[in-house]
Amino acid sequence: MMMAVFSIFFVASSLMFTSCSGRDDKILYLYNWTYYTPESLLRKFEEEFDCKVKLDSYSTCEEMYAKIRGGAKGYDIVIPSNDFVSIMIKQGMLRELDQSKLTNRDKINPVILEKLEHDPDMKYAVPYALSATGVMVNKTKVPEMDYPRDYTIFADPRFAGHATMMDEMREVIGCALLQKGYDMNTTDPDKLKEAGEMIIKDWRPNLVKFDAESFGKSFASGDFWLCQGYPEIVYGEVPPDKWDETIDFFIPTIGGPATVDCMCILKDAPHYELANEFINFIHRPENYAVFIDEFGYPCVTNLEAMQYVTRPAMYDAGQAYSCTLKQDLGNELDRYSELWQKIRFSE
Repeated sequence: MMMAVFSIFFVASSLMFTSCSGRDDKILYLYNWTYYTPESLLRKFEEEFDCKVKLDSYSTCEEMYAKIRGGAKGYDIVIPSNDFVSIMIKQGMLRELDQSKLTNRDKINPVILEKLEHDPDMKYAVPYALSATGVMVNKTKVPEMDYPRDYTIFADPRFAGHATMMDEMREVIGCALLQKGYDMNTTDPDKLKEAGEMIIKDWRPNLVKFDAESFGKSFASGDFWLCQGYPEIVYGEVPPDKWDETIDFFIPTIGGPATVDCMCILKDAPHYELANEFINFIHRPENYAVFIDEFGYPCVTNLEAMQYVTRPAMYDAGQAYSCTLKQDLGNELDRYSELWQKIRFSE
C-alpha cells in the first residue's frame, strides 16, 4: 500500500512539474518602465502567440540595472535608455538578437539609429521610443509670447518664482552646455565650470525648485509658468481640449537632452525565441501606432506607423531631430556629480 501511494504521489508530482514547466515556456517576462506598455498590445501578443506576458515595472534605469546586476533572474526583455544599453553591452549583460526574426527592422527610422553610436546595427537593442525634454510655457500666464526660445528663458525675470527645471544633473547641465555652444556630453572641466556658473548666477535665482516629477500639476494649476522637462508630464495634467491655449512647448533649435529607450534581451533570458518575436511584433506599424496613440509621443521611431495613428501628438515630431542623446560617461560622470552638488546646494 505504501509503495502504491508513493508511486501515485511520484507520478502526480511529475505531471505537475511537467505541466508548470510547459506553461512557463509560454510566459514572456517583460521588465519595463512604469506606465510604458499598452495593455492592449500585451493581450494581442498573447492571443497571437498562444502565451502569457508577465509585466514587472521600474521607475528608473538605476533601479532596473541594480536589480539585474544584483542577480535577479527570470526576465526576458528589459527596456533601458541608450546610455544604460551601452553599459549593459560592455558588461556582457545582453544577448545578441536573432536578426532572422527582426523582419520589421526596416521600419526603424535611420535618423534614430545614427544617434545610437553604441549599437547602430541593432545587434543588441531595438529602439522603443525617443524621449526628449524641452521647455513649456503657460500661455495663459505669459500671453505676450515675446520670450526667448532657447535656454536663456530661464534667466528672464518675468518667470521669477514661477519656474522649475528637472532635478536631474545631466538634463540641467546639458541644457547649459548646449546654450554655451558646447557638446552636451563633454567632460572638459572648464566648459563644465562655465555651464555651472551660468546656472547658478542666471537661472537658479528664478527657479522655485528642481523638480523631475510633480511639476505638471503645478503647471496645470497655474503656479508654474515655465518648466523644463518631459512634455508628457505637463500634457498629462492639462485636458487635451486646453492644450493649444495653455501650453507652448518647444525644443530650442540648438537642441536638447534626449534618450532612446531600447528593447533588449537579457543574456540569461529563459524565453529567447518568444522575446525576439515580441520585439518584432511591437514594430509592426499598426501595433506601434497603438503605442503612439496611447502615450501621445511624436511618431519618430517607426515612421510607417504614422498612417495608423489616430490621435494628435503632444508636439511636432520635427523638433525631436535636433536633440542630443545622453551618453555613458563612465567614471567621468563624477565631474557632473561634483558640479551638481554646487548647483543644488551652494549659497
